[in-house]
Amino acid sequence: MMDVLPEREFDALLGYLKRERGVEFTAYKRASLMRRTQKRMQMVGLDRFADYTDYLEVHPEEFAQLFDVILINVTGFFRDEPSWTFLRDEVLPPLLAARSRVDALRVWSAGCASGEETYSIAMLLAEALGRDEFRERVKIYATDIDDGALNQARAAIYNEKQVQAVPPALRDAYFTREGDRFLFDKALRRSVIFGRHDLIVDAPISRVSILICRNTLMYFNTEAQSRILARFHFALTDPGILFLGKAEMLLTHPQLFAPIDLRYRTFRKVSKDHWRDRLAIMTQANGDEPAPASPRAFLYPSAFDASPHAQFIIDNEGRLALFNERARALFNILPTDIGRPMQDLDLSYRPLELRSPIQQALEQHGPVTLNEVAWERPGQAARYFDVQLTPLTGEAGRSIGVSISLSDVSRIRELQSELHRSTQEVETAYEELQSTNEELETTNEELQSTVEELETTNEELQSTNEELETMNEELQSTNEELHSTNEELRQRSEDLNGANGFLESVLTGVRSGVAVLDRELHVIAWNHRAEDLWGLRPDEVRNQNFLNLDIGLPADQLRPGIRACLTGESDHTETVLAATNRRGKPISCKITGTPLLGSNRERRGVILLMEEQPSDGRDSA
Repeated sequence: MMDVLPEREFDALLGYLKRERGVEFTAYKRASLMRRTQKRMQMVGLDRFADYTDYLEVHPEEFAQLFDVILINVTGFFRDEPSWTFLRDEVLPPLLAARSRVDALRVWSAGCASGEETYSIAMLLAEALGRDEFRERVKIYATDIDDGALNQARAAIYNEKQVQAVPPALRDAYFTREGDRFLFDKALRRSVIFGRHDLIVDAPISRVSILICRNTLMYFNTEAQSRILARFHFALTDPGILFLGKAEMLLTHPQLFAPIDLRYRTFRKVSKDHWRDRLAIMTQANGDEPAPASPRAFLYPSAFDASPHAQFIIDNEGRLALFNERARALFNILPTDIGRPMQDLDLSYRPLELRSPIQQALEQHGPVTLNEVAWERPGQAARYFDVQLTPLTGEAGRSIGVSISLSDVSRIRELQSELHRSTQEVETAYEELQSTNEELETTNEELQSTVEELETTNEELQSTNEELETMNEELQSTNEELHSTNEELRQRSEDLNGANGFLESVLTGVRSGVAVLDRELHVIAWNHRAEDLWGLRPDEVRNQNFLNLDIGLPADQLRPGIRACLTGESDHTETVLAATNRRGKPISCKITGTPLLGSNRERRGVILLMEEQPSDGRDSA
């Protein structure tokens, strides 16, 4: 119970964030997300997720602070420089050469953070195309879920440390220096569009030739990564380039992207020409089943011109569009099954797997016939069918689906079986062949098991690598915060040392003895003249009560004047007392008292000036 409660409270917090701010965090890696959230909770002094949810309700400004902690914006110009060099020298030239000089070039920088990598690709394309052609052809879409980071990116203003990684030639060409800040080229900036975009929820930007998403996928779980990559596949044109961060490999998605060079995390989109493959990718990108099909009245004429045997129609979206009475009785199809995906129905694999024959019929634009397909059902004799798949065409020869008909040839099969039983040699050969096939299948299954184990190991290694990269960036972010704090402390220490030096210089230059007392009459400052006058060093009197000091001055007689300065009755008191200096010589000492004022003029203590009077001055007193 103690383990389940925090999980439930954390789920409730995620639901609250989605309702109030429209941010879907359930697709993020849970362990990392909880760790970042708990870090922010520690900053506000809370331990439970439920208490933090209540805190957010009362303090809506906390949302921005929480998102800053969760959405780690660790980026930089030309981060991982060898990868950018490979993109510039090996990937961009053939991509640009294959396109007409008048074709628009669309680029999507997903998870752009504060914009450094977005402007990095802008500089590379401007160098490759020239400024004028860049402004005419290139449009860069930069998206992120963090509104604060997007505002920084739109401003396009960076400090000297941030632009340090930009090569000097590019920095001089594309940045304008204004004091200690660097402003990115305004003409090129107009070709960049920044906007808020959630990779899980929002539709992808389409028809892009280059898609940059560096060290962003590693924050999502495996299911979310698959959905995002399917959306990236849809967004890219043929051929399109996907440029990822050093922690992302795509070893488990070869059907979507083929590596150009794994070392530099550059990939090329794998084209999908067949309708079934495109449908599968669209379904994966949406994370659910395709929407119900619209009415298909145009299929009826072609469907009923097909075979009179058991028949059903599959449309171009892979859904059941129509069936006859014989097919209903054979496969137990109901009217409610119209519009359902074929793979959800028994007829997709009984009496045989239909996906490959359907694809074959569509590709060769003609009928495909499969003879004597066996259908074995528990408790019933095996039945045999001739299966014919006929592509259907509509207006202008456009493919609109596939007609599948099944003819029962069980009786013919029985006659053939009787004939086969009369030939023992054929049966023996068939059994040997079957045995060989089973051995091959066993071997194939063992190999497949080995391959699956290797793929599982690769996925675990990739997941571990992504987690380590996430923790590394968190440590980098924390290190930068500590560096800023240390810099502030160092500056304040220097200011304090300067102030102390200035005060020491002033006290040393005063020719009278000076004693500075706090409100409890403890000595907080004692100059060299006071040491010379009374024989006590500063370290002997500091933090001691002035009235209790064993010096030749009757300090107790100063109590009324000191009290007057502390209470505000007087801003200046003078007293002349008979005293004995450190040499034992009787002297006449003039003591002047003034208040020690704070920053808001409150009385924080008393300043006493002690000056030995000439002998004639003492006599007159």
